[in-house]
Amino acid sequence: MAQADRPTGTDSGSLSRGTALPARRDRLLRLGAPSVAATVLTATVALYMALVAFGNITDFGTNQQFVQHVLSMDTTFKDPDLMWRAVESRALQNAAYVAVIVWEALAALVLLAATWFWITGLRRDAYDRARAASTVGLVMVLLLFGMGFLAIGGEWFAMWQSSDWNGLDAAARNVALAAFTLLVVYLPAVRRAGAERT
Repeated sequence: MAQADRPTGTDSGSLSRGTALPARRDRLLRLGAPSVAATVLTATVALYMALVAFGNITDFGTNQQFVQHVLSMDTTFKDPDLMWRAVESRALQNAAYVAVIVWEALAALVLLAATWFWITGLRRDAYDRARAASTVGLVMVLLLFGMGFLAIGGEWFAMWQSSDWNGLDAAARNVALAAFTLLVVYLPAVRRAGAERT
């Protein structure tokens, strides 16, 4: 009699398959959510900054020379109206380089924490924490490469005049990546996705 109660043409296997397909489709659609893009971009910048800091620590001398040449302005046009800006003290040059490395490492740590907040952010407050941490880390990157390299290095120390020690293109790429990531982090849809889970 129990067999007669079961609807014809269905079994438990087909019912479970029928509910599994929409669930699988929903999971795949969630991969395209703006919060996933924010997570991936934040993680990308975090990894990049961590590798930059690691490279500068383990290969200290290479970029130390870069900083020394930029600050001493010895490969610029050596215009007398500009050369008074040069910093020729090795101690100050090395202090500036160490400060850059510390800044890079701190930015990497903040962005790694932000990445973790994005990954674990299933509630709105977690997304807000992720957005806040991402903002701090990305602004640190923008300050380093925008203000530090483009403005101070490029203009104040006339790095644009040097054909040998010119980091303006790399700095511009880093500014573009950080700025684009910051825009994605603040997409309205990211906040909506977080709010819907509360």
